Amino acid sequence: MYAKSRKTLDSFTQTNQDTAYAVFRVLFGLLFSFHGMQKVFGWFTANASQPLLSLMGVVGVIELVGGLLIALGVFTRTAAFASAIVMVGAFFKAHFTFANPLPIANRGELAVLYLIAFAFVCFMGDGKFALRGLWQKKR
Repeated sequence: MYAKSRKTLDSFTQTNQDTAYAVFRVLFGLLFSFHGMQKVFGWFTANASQPLLSLMGVVGVIELVGGLLIALGVFTRTAAFASAIVMVGAFFKAHFTFANPLPIANRGELAVLYLIAFAFVCFMGDGKFALRGLWQKKR
């Protein structure tokens, strides 16, 4: 029984791995862009928008634009790399202390999870259902 269900699961995951990655890329990109919308426009939060020429304003623009590019599958590796760098900065600027270096202790889990996700996207690239792939097919 176990062997049959394992074979079925393996077959299903291998058949759908491109689609699963596309869903992963789109969801992480959109969620990240929402953080940018909070900082740039003041949406989804009680806080006011940040001045664009401040550190938080620049980070917000990178989050907004980078997240949308990742979700759409355009300049995906570049956007993911920039977004990962922002997450390294966010972790060390806002969360890391020598007293509490672990993300679970300093509330930096989200920054680390985004960093890992964007590193993964850097390696995987656009993938299936990316706008860049659709443009290349038309040429």
